[in-house]
Amino acid sequence: MAEHNYKFNVSMSCGGCSGAVERVLKKLDGVKSYNVSLDSQTAEIVAADSLDYDTVLATIKKTGKKVNTGEADGQPMKVDE
Repeated sequence: MAEHNYKFNVSMSCGGCSGAVERVLKKLDGVKSYNVSLDSQTAEIVAADSLDYDTVLATIKKTGKKVNTGEADGQPMKVDE
């Protein structure tokens, strides 16, 4: 079964911000692993083939954090809806 690698640049100003992103990713079906870094302002997600980019993007946006850029499997993707 294939998997996807998603990477987002997310505006996070504190540990609470990165914690909020981690909490929503932890609950999302299809997330195999993730790494949220406050220092580099990134969220990197390894996801099952069934979990698409737009779903992960929408989930991160639900935290109220601004997503500046996104990538799916190394390809730049749109972040605005």
